[in-house]
Amino acid sequence: MSVICIIPARYASTRYPGKPLVALRGATGQAQSLIERSWRAACSVSGFDAIYVATDDARIADAAAGFGALVLMTSPEARNGTERCAEALAQLGDGVEMVVNLQGDAPLTPPWFLEALIAGLRADPGAAIATPILRCDGETLAALKSDRAAGRVGGTTAVVDHAMRGLYFSKEVIPFTAQNYANDAPTPVFHHVGVYAYRPDALRAYPDWPIGPLETLEGLEQLRFLEAGHPVLCVEVAAQGRKFWELNNPEDVPRIEAMLKEMGLP
Repeated sequence: MSVICIIPARYASTRYPGKPLVALRGATGQAQSLIERSWRAACSVSGFDAIYVATDDARIADAAAGFGALVLMTSPEARNGTERCAEALAQLGDGVEMVVNLQGDAPLTPPWFLEALIAGLRADPGAAIATPILRCDGETLAALKSDRAAGRVGGTTAVVDHAMRGLYFSKEVIPFTAQNYANDAPTPVFHHVGVYAYRPDALRAYPDWPIGPLETLEGLEQLRFLEAGHPVLCVEVAAQGRKFWELNNPEDVPRIEAMLKEMGLP
């Protein structure tokens, strides 16, 4: 039984067309595409038996093959990354214990986030899907609020119950807090990290579940699990000094490049 990482990537992003091929410069000044940086983040994780880029676009496929990635071609009908992962899983056959979806816009994802995710799903047999959450410090919370005030989606937040099962995920900043926090102070807001670990049966079933009103409104694929009554395990992870941000908008490019330089990442 194997643990497979799939990195879904599409060229025709509504908010940022061509995003997977956007170049990002790190501490050495070397430019690497977003999809390559995401693949290299996956390569640093202990526990993957194989890593694939799943795409419907020949430009992304050629770029991925060029830096050494295994590529699975999927259809343009996939409506989100989870559906694309389900298509990819259908090509891989049986013998898969778990599929990890590392979305191609998260190049700053530390390896221990994904290692904790794998361990968390293994430890909770009642969960069909698991996803990491990161407690925001004051600086990150301020950035999320600033983006929303400017009409941008800067990230997704999550609220959980006492058992760390997801209650809701939103592109708004939830829960509401009027308090001001120091840059390095913990806050009650959790930043959702766009990574998922699925049990294969749940992933295969996902495309056939109806798209509900919450998924439609928020544009968040994990809400389909909640609307269908399937628990989503949220695994709290620690930054350990690493900065984390996802590339959602063109304005995020200089922000991520600054983080790469600050952390000394090439």
